Amino acid sequence: MVNMKRLQLEQILKDLEKKMVFLVGPRQVGKTWLAKQIGTHYKNWIYLNYDNNQHRKIILNHEWVDDVDLIVFDEIHKMENWKNFIKGIFDTRLDHQHILVTGSARLDAFNQTGDSLAGRFFRHHLFPFSISECKANNVNKIVARLINRGGFPEPFLAESDVESERWRYQYINGLIREDILDFEFIHNLSKIKSLIELLKERVGSPISYASLARDLELHAATIKKYIMILESLFIVFLVRPFSRSIARTILKEPKIYFYDVGLITHDKGAQFENLVALHLLQKVTISTDYYGKDEQLHYLRTKDNKEVDFALVRDEKLTLLIECKYKKSEIAQQLYYFSNKYDVDGIQLVCEIKNEIQKGRIKVLDVNKYFN
Repeated sequence: MVNMKRLQLEQILKDLEKKMVFLVGPRQVGKTWLAKQIGTHYKNWIYLNYDNNQHRKIILNHEWVDDVDLIVFDEIHKMENWKNFIKGIFDTRLDHQHILVTGSARLDAFNQTGDSLAGRFFRHHLFPFSISECKANNVNKIVARLINRGGFPEPFLAESDVESERWRYQYINGLIREDILDFEFIHNLSKIKSLIELLKERVGSPISYASLARDLELHAATIKKYIMILESLFIVFLVRPFSRSIARTILKEPKIYFYDVGLITHDKGAQFENLVALHLLQKVTISTDYYGKDEQLHYLRTKDNKEVDFALVRDEKLTLLIECKYKKSEIAQQLYYFSNKYDVDGIQLVCEIKNEIQKGRIKVLDVNKYFN
């Protein structure tokens, strides 16, 4: 289990034969490990990390030999005008050369200026270990392990829960001290840390920027800015309510979840909902990355507070409603309500389940079987 195979490897190898590949995802999610696994499929490849002084000189001076067949650029988005640089490398490369670009931030969030790279790359998002990946690698007690430790490789594969927690403490502090400062200079990093703590307690609930601003004694605009940074660095992701009016959707309160499920410790239901949210986000992201489908993850909520946890949307049309229950198998009333209202199927995913059932258009399923 130490060398768990990532399921995206084969697709990335195929895409590299056609264009550049951008591999993005949270810090320490396994991008470098995967990049080096990809490198073993080439005869003469080179790995260059822009954070390394020696590597940076090689990058800036183009000091790689002509017979290199794969160039891996890591954290290159920290370079000024990196888009122009990568465009130039790609457009002038030799026919046998392939380019893989990795980064721990959304590559379109840094250095917005520069020539467009449109048409020159495929984007792949690397997520924490999923249920399906764990099954493929013969992991036992998958859901319990993912809830307890999260799906990041080091804590997930740690020999003990203590080692997992030590990693998590260092991980969060490293993100705050290093990555956030790389993104933008923040005067008071303690406020960012306090914001993360508040968001952990509110997983699964619509958040109020005004309420968070009062709690942290900051302006609501500052809270929005901080959350945007956390989102751009793959620390959190937002799930917005679905509305046929895009403007109305943006104005309504989002729900916030974490890429590291192990950060959520206050409630089993919240942990499970965060795990499901992450898997659904991966599902719609793969639909976009691999198949070019306009699929999105939302939730539904009415003015009188009827709510269903998640809604899958394709081409602005609801395709599936999803409710999460840690133990309860009895179908939630709000799932009936929205299924009838929008004439769409629904499923209720349960962590600890005895019997799967189906009533009309609604199924109650074991989460292990749904994410197969």
